[in-house]
Amino acid sequence: MNQRNVIGEGLIEDLAETLQIPQSRYEAADRSYRSVADWLDRPASVFADVDLEVYTQGSFRLGTAIRPLSGDEHYDLDVVCEFDISKADRTQAQLHADLGKELKLYAARHGMEEPSPWDRCWTLNYADEAQFHMDVLPSVPDGQRQRLIRETASLSLDFVEDAISITDTQHHNYRRLSDDWPASNPNGYAAWFLARMRPVFESRRKAMAIQARADVADIPTYRVRTPLQSAIQILKRHRDMRFVDEPEGRPSSIVITTLAAHAYGQESTIAGALLSILDRMDAYVECRSGEWWIANPSDPRENFADAWNDDPSKQVAFDDWLQTARADFAAASRLGDATEFVDVLAPRIGRDLVEAAVARRRGVQRSTVTFAARANRAMRRVLDAPHRRPPTWPIYREGSVDIVTATAMRDGFRPHVFSSGEPIARGSELRFDARTEVKRPFEVFWQIVNTGEAARVARDLRGGFDAGDVTPGVLSRYEGAEYPGTHSIECLIVKDGLLVARSGSFLVTIV
Repeated sequence: MNQRNVIGEGLIEDLAETLQIPQSRYEAADRSYRSVADWLDRPASVFADVDLEVYTQGSFRLGTAIRPLSGDEHYDLDVVCEFDISKADRTQAQLHADLGKELKLYAARHGMEEPSPWDRCWTLNYADEAQFHMDVLPSVPDGQRQRLIRETASLSLDFVEDAISITDTQHHNYRRLSDDWPASNPNGYAAWFLARMRPVFESRRKAMAIQARADVADIPTYRVRTPLQSAIQILKRHRDMRFVDEPEGRPSSIVITTLAAHAYGQESTIAGALLSILDRMDAYVECRSGEWWIANPSDPRENFADAWNDDPSKQVAFDDWLQTARADFAAASRLGDATEFVDVLAPRIGRDLVEAAVARRRGVQRSTVTFAARANRAMRRVLDAPHRRPPTWPIYREGSVDIVTATAMRDGFRPHVFSSGEPIARGSELRFDARTEVKRPFEVFWQIVNTGEAARVARDLRGGFDAGDVTPGVLSRYEGAEYPGTHSIECLIVKDGLLVARSGSFLVTIV
């Protein structure tokens, strides 16, 4: 491995550290859900005579929670309350209402606002200084019934003993005594996830115990960080940024987490795990009878890709995100210059966060020219646009290409040659002419990046690469000036599968 690889991978390690939730957040969450458990188990509780297990689920349980994109440091804590009661004695509605009653009393006792009811759970809204809210899900054990169902269908029995039934106001048996409740298995999923990283997890936990001169059991699981968990955190941040303006296409966390855990090969470094996961994760997406399938490892009847079958554009969005992530992190892992590292990842990680990661590493060569000095605010808006896709061709700078003229044309007006960033009237027809010194044959591509509310609402942010015509003389591209805001166009030359020249972004300001 050469020095550039070592530095690039080291910067990815630092990036993972900047995404970590402070340990104090985990400790506060731990105290809070245990406080709720004690309240439900007190003598005056409606559940006083019921065996009860309270535990977390979701990203806090798996150790894959990340700082919120907004930066407001408010987190979601998902908690399961498993009551050892019979479904022959209470309906879903009764259990849901009983838990709500106790949580209302808990909130009043602690000076909190009244909890909010939802289809499946209740939300405890903590004071702002707590910086999180808790979704509390009522449930009952259901391992025996789920075993019979799976055996009848000849399905895997893995983790079936951990299965539970949950409440859902939309379920057809919500208000009726019935054995048929919605099923879930958060403990089973967590056990599967831990098994996927167990060798590395146990090795690191043991090392931490030795360093602290403590028993392994005394090291809380949330203090142990594995490359799988860190890689998932990076991927979730990348996903959040990529779809900040197109939330309808955002791949779900459970899809990313499940595919990443399947693809993890016990790599010992974060960069190694990240690149390996990106390379293999789509291999665990199945196609069954023409439908996309990502099976829940703890319940083979549940398909995490259901939404893809209901809306095929979601699968297209996932594939687009995966290709973009592969290109971003492959490039970042190769870089030894901190400024280039920041510029590569800023669009889909966030410039401030990537710069904070770079600041952690000493001895990395950093450019003395700041980004602010290299690009004005308008250029930054375009270069950091999350939908601006990275080139996927290997880079080999053989020649140059420049956008030599940009012309705006409107009916009733003379054609106007304009410069980068110069305001252009909406409704104009635009022509861009480029010249290159690269010898034929080659391919030409144009990257158009739109920004602004109008383009977002029209779902026309673009950001990909459009093939252009290769004709004698200049290379020309026609575009319309439809959306107010700052946009860009860039010309790229590809020869023998290599990116040999790019013009740099030409700003188009439409007013």
